[in-house]
Amino acid sequence: MNFADLGLSDQLLRAVNESGYTEPTAIQASAIPSVLMMRDLIGIAQTGTGKTASFVLPMIDILAEGRSRARMPRSLILEPTRELAAQVAENFEKYGKYHKLSMALLIGGVSMGDQLAALEKGVDVLIATPGRLMDLFNRGKIMLNGCSLLVIDEADRMLDMGFIPDIEEICTKLPANRQTLLFSATMPPVIKKLADKFLTNPKQIEVSRPASANLQIEQRIVECSARGKKDALLDILRADDVTTAIIFSNRKTTVRDLASSLSRAGFKAGQIQGDMDQGDRIKELDRFKAGDITVLVASDVAARGLDVKGVSHVINYDVPWHPDDYVHRIGRTGRAGATGKAFTLATPEDAEAVANIEKLTSTKIPRVAKAEVAPARAPSKAAVSDDEAPVEKKSRVRKRPGAKSNEVAAPEAREPRPAREPREPRAEREPRPEREARSERESRPEREPRPEREPRPERQARQDRDPRPEREARPAPRPAPISDDGPDDGWNGPMPDFLNFKLGS
Repeated sequence: MNFADLGLSDQLLRAVNESGYTEPTAIQASAIPSVLMMRDLIGIAQTGTGKTASFVLPMIDILAEGRSRARMPRSLILEPTRELAAQVAENFEKYGKYHKLSMALLIGGVSMGDQLAALEKGVDVLIATPGRLMDLFNRGKIMLNGCSLLVIDEADRMLDMGFIPDIEEICTKLPANRQTLLFSATMPPVIKKLADKFLTNPKQIEVSRPASANLQIEQRIVECSARGKKDALLDILRADDVTTAIIFSNRKTTVRDLASSLSRAGFKAGQIQGDMDQGDRIKELDRFKAGDITVLVASDVAARGLDVKGVSHVINYDVPWHPDDYVHRIGRTGRAGATGKAFTLATPEDAEAVANIEKLTSTKIPRVAKAEVAPARAPSKAAVSDDEAPVEKKSRVRKRPGAKSNEVAAPEAREPRPAREPREPRAEREPRPEREARSERESRPEREPRPEREPRPERQARQDRDPRPEREARPAPRPAPISDDGPDDGWNGPMPDFLNFKLGS
C-alpha cells in the first residue's frame, strides 16, 4: 500500500513524495481513511510510528475548502509541550506547501503580539498548548465556536502535566457537532473516561498494545551504584557505535550538571530543560538536529513526540518516576523503522520503579553489569567530581636533570648501611642514700583566751521635742494678664520682654 491508495489529493501526494515517504505506516494506513470520512477516532500507537502525519495529512485535505474568519480558527490541535507544538507546525508547513492554508502557533515563552496579529487575520489551523489558549480565551482574544475539528495529541502526557481539567473546559467551548481525534501511546482509565465523554461513536485503532515498547529498540538496564552512575555513562558514550545520544534525567539541576561535566570531558554536549527560555530551547534543539552537538541532556520536556532522525542511543541517567515516561523516552530512538539502543542506569533503590516499568510493558528487560557495557577505560579526570576524585599518593621518585616533564629518572641505588657496633652495657648506678627522717616539730604553746568584752551602755532615751509650728499658707499666684498675641504656633509660655522691644522707643 502507498499513500495514493488512502484517498489523498494530488497536491498532498506531491508534497509527501518530495519529503521522501512512499509507504504509510500502520497507524497512518488505518487512521487517514477514517479521518477523511469525518469520523471520531482514538489512535493508540507507539512513539515514532508516524502518529503526527496520520492526522496532519487528512486535515490538510479537509480544510482545503472553506474560508477562515478573524479570531475564529477552523481547527484546533492541542499539544502538551511547546517543542511538540512547534514540530506539528513544521509538519503542516512541509506537507501543506501546495495548499493555501493559514496557521498560527500559540505557545508560552514567546511574545503574544505576533500570535494576536495572526489570529486577527483568521487561521485555518490553530496549534496551541492548553495554558496559552485558555489565557487568550479568557481575555476575549479568540472564539472557538467556529472550530469544527479538534485533535488532542499525546493525551497521556496531558494527564501527567495536569491539563485534563483545561481540556474538558476547552471541549465545552467548542461546537457540539464537531470531529474529535485523540492520539496517545498509552490509555490510562482517565483518558478512556475523557474519550467516552467528548467523542461520539469513535473508531479505535490499536497498532500495538498500549504502553508497549518498540521492538526495534534494544533495551538494557545497567546495574550500578549512585556514585558509579557517571562512570557508567561515560563508558556507554565512549562506545564505538554511539553517534548521537539523548540523556534523560528527572531533575533540571542534574541536567545542568551533566551537560557541564560532559563538555569538560570532551563531548559536544547541550541541554534542554524547563528553566530555559523558549528561544534557547529551540536553538539547542536545532544544533542537535544539525549535528553541531552529538549529546543532548534533557528533562522530560523533550521526551514526548520530538522527531530527531538518527538518534542511536537513549540513556536514562535516572529511572523515570512514571512508567509511561519510560516508553516515551526510549521512543526517541528507533524511529521510522530504524534500530536503536536504550540504556537505563539503575541503582538498588530503583528496584521498585524498574518493576513498575516491566509490569507496564510486560517485558523483562535484560540486566548488564557496569563493566559489561563497554570496554574498561580510565574515567576522565574532568568528568569526575571533586568529592569522587581519588587521592594520588606522592612519589619519592626524582626527575633526571635535563629530562622532559613526562620522563622520570630511575631511582638511584643506595649503598648498604654499615652494621652498627654493639653498645657497651651501662654501668649499674649506685643506690641513692636514704634520706634522714625529719625531726618532729615542737608543739606550739596554746594561746591564752581573749578577755570578754564589756557590754555597751544603753543609750539614753531622747527627750520629746516640741511639735513644729505649722507653716503659713502661701498666697495664690497672681493671674497673668490675658493678651491676644496671635495664633499659637507652638509656644505656650509667657512672652519674653525683650521680644517687645521696638526701635526708636
